[in-house]
Amino acid sequence: MRKTLLVLAIAGCMGGLPSIQASESHDHGGGMGNAEMKHDDHDGMKHEGHGVDDDTMDGMFLKKKQIDGYTVSFHVMKPAGGASMGGGHHFMVKVEKDGKPVPGIVMNTKVVYPDGKSESKKAMAMGDWYMAGYDLKDNGKHQLLILFKTPDGKKHKGGVYYGQ
Repeated sequence: MRKTLLVLAIAGCMGGLPSIQASESHDHGGGMGNAEMKHDDHDGMKHEGHGVDDDTMDGMFLKKKQIDGYTVSFHVMKPAGGASMGGGHHFMVKVEKDGKPVPGIVMNTKVVYPDGKSESKKAMAMGDWYMAGYDLKDNGKHQLLILFKTPDGKKHKGGVYYGQ
């Protein structure tokens, strides 16, 4: 019963994603590209507001970037109704090729916190998205990193910054 409620809560929250992704005013630029990721890298983005950057709308963070020819969507949100997947925030990732989700991906996530400490978790498949729970701080810049293996056996890595 609890799993069913959790899945329904997450699916309900994700229902608003297409409208965010389609927004003309929503900038998906910036980020680190495919460069080797280090905690002290700077992405050149303007950060302002309430502990989030310009890619945040209504408390939800969504950023798309290209990684090795794949379009990767990074999404962070607080769980609705207290439904938590191991942390106070859901770190969610979707990988697409030619506008379609890529099935059969294995993904690991890592968060480097503002104090330099880090934590890694395997992402769990939730439909077209992969998700892991983390306790992200209200203040400070977090580095959100992924390493994923596609069905062809190749590994890909990338990341974005979340916070100010």
